[in-house]
Amino acid sequence: MKTQSQHFDPRQIMHSCNFEIFHYKEPRPDTVEVHHHDFYEVYFFLGGAVEYWVDGKTFRLEPGDLLLINPMELHRPIVAEGSKTYERIVLWISKEYLEKLSTDSIDLTRCFDTSLPTHTNLIHPQTVERTALTTRLTELIRECYGNDLGNALYAHGLFLQFMVELNRLALSAPKPRTIKDDSSDLVSQVLTYINEHFSEELTLESIAGKFYVSKYHLSHAFSSEVGVSIYRYIILKRLTSACQMLLDGKAAKEVCACCGFSDYTSFFRAFKGEYGISPRDFASGNN
Repeated sequence: MKTQSQHFDPRQIMHSCNFEIFHYKEPRPDTVEVHHHDFYEVYFFLGGAVEYWVDGKTFRLEPGDLLLINPMELHRPIVAEGSKTYERIVLWISKEYLEKLSTDSIDLTRCFDTSLPTHTNLIHPQTVERTALTTRLTELIRECYGNDLGNALYAHGLFLQFMVELNRLALSAPKPRTIKDDSSDLVSQVLTYINEHFSEELTLESIAGKFYVSKYHLSHAFSSEVGVSIYRYIILKRLTSACQMLLDGKAAKEVCACCGFSDYTSFFRAFKGEYGISPRDFASGNN
């Protein structure tokens, strides 16, 4: 368990085998690139002017909102220029740890389950619920970072309480009041196209031709909206899909063929460049 109150840490690797919690309060940060990680994230927004992009959807946040982000789900915050202090609490949860804590009577991963028709990344708690969540997470931070007798045990109990409360909220939460679709219809359509066709051969030129626009216009519109180039986004989609297939037990060469890489060398280079480990070592280390 770990807690910090500091500037944003760009690393996306957990050092704990259970959960880590961070309290960030800072001026407007530098642009944060689209990123992903192999653990669950609960993001509790406390202040600032922020929209949050999650896999093609952009949510406009209000203080007290909760965002639920799955392993390998692409996401990034978009902090408005001139925004006041940007403040949030971020909880990282090991996938294996949360699955192990679940029981036959309650699946603590349910709030993250994208297969459910009621699933949403954004939860907008009522005032009483926001107050309770703030209290619970503040207590959790204090116990994680404290030196009193039984801190770890007490924190474990608080974490379990929070996850039960979170799942209750998710179960009863209405669909978000507003989901701001990507402001550019073009970018929204291109994102959908890439998400559905990333296993095929894709280039900036071929996608621009598909949508009857110049590659220069498309490149500028896409990077302005999403925060990364089309090429980078395609690679990220292929790699996140590859990770899941490797975890599901598929062979590295089979994964390469299914994820749109032209050859195994290209796949190996991209995978190791992103994760610092070969596809085979990734698979063997997680099985």
